[in-house]
Amino acid sequence: MAKLPKRSEDYSAWYNELVKTADLAENSDVRGCMVIKPYGYSIWEKMQQELDKRFKETGHSNAYFPLFIPKSYLSKEASHVEGFAKECAVVTHYRLKNDPNGGGVIVDPEAKLEEELIVRPTSETIIWNTYKNWIQSYRDLPILVNQWANVVRWEMRTRLFLRTTEFLWQEGHTAHATQAEAEFEAKQMLEVYADFAENILALPVIKGVKTANERFAGAIDTYCIEAMMQDGKALQAGTSHFLGQNFAKAFDCKFTSKDNKIEYVWGTSWGVSTRLMGALIMAHSDDEGLVLPPNLAPIQVVIVPIFKSEEQLQAITNKVNVWKMALSKKGISVKFDNSDTQSPGWKFAQYELKGVPVRVAIGQRDLDNGTCEIARRDTKTKTSIQSDTLVDYIEQLLPEIQKNIYQKALDFRTSQTVEVDTWDAFLETINHKTGFISAHWDGTSETEEKIKELTKATIRCIPIGNKKEKGKCVFSGNESNERVIFALNY
Repeated sequence: MAKLPKRSEDYSAWYNELVKTADLAENSDVRGCMVIKPYGYSIWEKMQQELDKRFKETGHSNAYFPLFIPKSYLSKEASHVEGFAKECAVVTHYRLKNDPNGGGVIVDPEAKLEEELIVRPTSETIIWNTYKNWIQSYRDLPILVNQWANVVRWEMRTRLFLRTTEFLWQEGHTAHATQAEAEFEAKQMLEVYADFAENILALPVIKGVKTANERFAGAIDTYCIEAMMQDGKALQAGTSHFLGQNFAKAFDCKFTSKDNKIEYVWGTSWGVSTRLMGALIMAHSDDEGLVLPPNLAPIQVVIVPIFKSEEQLQAITNKVNVWKMALSKKGISVKFDNSDTQSPGWKFAQYELKGVPVRVAIGQRDLDNGTCEIARRDTKTKTSIQSDTLVDYIEQLLPEIQKNIYQKALDFRTSQTVEVDTWDAFLETINHKTGFISAHWDGTSETEEKIKELTKATIRCIPIGNKKEKGKCVFSGNESNERVIFALNY
């Protein structure tokens, strides 16, 4: 088994190689697209299950809308089309035909669409065009809908999971009778994302509001969760948008209120994507491979037998079957790898690479002594325990591992977050690629754009609950009332 590049020497190569060698995904022959392999997709499925449960607990239902969007729909909301125009894939024809010159198939020039179709980059336009038919009265509101789907955004520079031309995501789209309801919804979904990130992904996040430059095209406010990766860069892990009445006005979506007045509907949208797979890898993994939080791992416990004969394997199997049944009853996923095609040492390395949180090794000597060996993926420590205590031991160990992975990431973020008050200190910090910079900003787009131009650092968010603090903008020297978070980002 080939060794991964070291994170400290080439973080990008380490990431790319880990995604491939851990069997998560690979590049497709379709430029910019990826193949998510079964092990990678099983992790994404667990993310889906956890999120879907949270969506339904907050009153949302799943639906599905078309992949294709008429070009005229995008034209109706000016800032929205401007934000996505350069990323759109366009369908112009609906038929192929054989090349009369023998060159395979060609586009039939007589099959040109009357109106081009955009391959879904996001679904606000098609959904609000639908909602105007669903909504006549306040009694039809709220509409709380989520969609699990794929989207296409034409990317020039792609990286597996982090930025691909086609990716998977969920997008929530809700419609409300009042501004207060819509704002509550947008903030509520941010909390759902933060809870999922911290308790399932073991990923500490900063909840915040995007600046006008960074907010979603067509939104009044964009709320976000920002996470720090092990190279100090930020990764936007989820966004929730308060759309105001922008899309309702664009698509003439009105309703009769309780006061018998005709009003425009208030809206939100919110989403996370397979980009979370990239966050999971870059926040926790090491030079030996993945480190998966138990709450997300498809296999939480792997049991590797060490045997020299069929008789020994059968005796071990009898013991393991008892463990498996007891662990399964507690909702713990277990794999017993009793294959004889690879050595135990090879298996140890393979499951370490795949990030399985707990490995149990048991051989004939362990059977004789009533013991087994437990190895933790997060700390790489090994412990010998009495085999009759294994089920209770693992039940207590998994939450401990989950908590430890989160705490390690939080401690790293804390150590890589600095407050700066001068432009020289800002430049020195960015040049050393230290993670998050907490600094004063004068609130102008001009200053924000200039800092980005000079350093590539962007304002990741204005943290929610920020304490007000008088100061001077780190770049312009103008008055400022609070600090914001700057960072280089993915």
